[in-house]
Amino acid sequence: MSGKDPKNTRPATRVTQAGRRPEWTGPVVNTPVWRASTHLYETEADRKLAGKSNADGGFFYGRRGAPTQWSLADALTQIEPGAHGTVLYPSGVAAIAGCMLAVLRPGDRLLMTDNAYDPTRSMASGLLKRLGVKAEFFDPLDIGAYRALFDEPVRAVWLESPGSLTMEVCDVPAFAAVARENDAVTMIDNTWASPLGFSPLEHGCDITMMSLSKHVGGHSDLMMGSASAGERWYRALRRTSQQLGQVVSPDDAALAARGLRTMAIRLEQSTASAVEIAKWLRQQPQIASVLCPMLEGDPGHAIWSRDFTGGCGLFSFVLESDDPQACGRVVDELEHFGIGYSWGGFESLALPIVPQEYRAVMASPTQPGGDTGTKPAIRLSIGLEDPQDLIADLAQTLAKMDHK
Repeated sequence: MSGKDPKNTRPATRVTQAGRRPEWTGPVVNTPVWRASTHLYETEADRKLAGKSNADGGFFYGRRGAPTQWSLADALTQIEPGAHGTVLYPSGVAAIAGCMLAVLRPGDRLLMTDNAYDPTRSMASGLLKRLGVKAEFFDPLDIGAYRALFDEPVRAVWLESPGSLTMEVCDVPAFAAVARENDAVTMIDNTWASPLGFSPLEHGCDITMMSLSKHVGGHSDLMMGSASAGERWYRALRRTSQQLGQVVSPDDAALAARGLRTMAIRLEQSTASAVEIAKWLRQQPQIASVLCPMLEGDPGHAIWSRDFTGGCGLFSFVLESDDPQACGRVVDELEHFGIGYSWGGFESLALPIVPQEYRAVMASPTQPGGDTGTKPAIRLSIGLEDPQDLIADLAQTLAKMDHK
């Protein structure tokens, strides 16, 4: 491995080669795990010199990391088109908070997509509110209403596409352009697609974050997040993270780096399986609708096809039932799906969802036209099992609904 920046190579090559600088890996394939709080200096002059630099690659103190963390951050930067640098955080939610705190100040106004991840919404109504930041939610499918919100100054916009739980795809370039016209910073949660499926910085965003616990880790055994940006906002992210004392475990960084090497092929497999299963679900009489932008005919498919180069195994479906407890019975009957949060691991998961509990301005796609009620819905994370086994599991479970 030469240590050259693989930015001009294709994605699968980049995730294999990125971050493997010879000064960090030495004669081995993977960067060793450096566990250290204290970094030692040969002389007092060396110590003073180290303090003048605040860049990955320079030893100073364990809180600033060592080769294990530096190589992971470097790899993530190299696979994120347009990024100057990447900051690591101990969880995805910590990365979201790191982005918010690097950009927002008391008195600022934040516009947040109404289909954002619930902990992100909670941060807007909790932590940020206590800090004097005013958050307002907008419908990511109504750019006219969104544009009208800029009648008063806006400091930042938070996007997530596809949206959490219900998978709406917004026109990221258009929303980011409106923000830029009004001197607002655009941040986005890109965990669903990862940089291999969507490049936010090239589509107008200023900061892109993701939960590395998902696709990058890939094995449901670590918690970590990241945020990448161009030079200006990378420096702000790094400064804020260091002031908060954020640091990730070198052992977890090594797990994330290992997962990164196989992320492209795992995403390819889980995406193909998810599309196959979603198409099958569409044909089942017990299913009212499938919420999956990777399918032709989905409301978000046109924009997804235009802007995205890949997908993932996460999508949702709505049951043709008026019984709110039906989704719980379905997931209880499934044999090959675990019941749990998160996604992007090798194992498939199923989770009952109630989107209307996490919306302020959008109508829930689980709500039939003219009906005040909602139909039960389930989110699936498709792993690496054979899709035919997963389909058979879903089939036997849905068949039982007909007899209850």
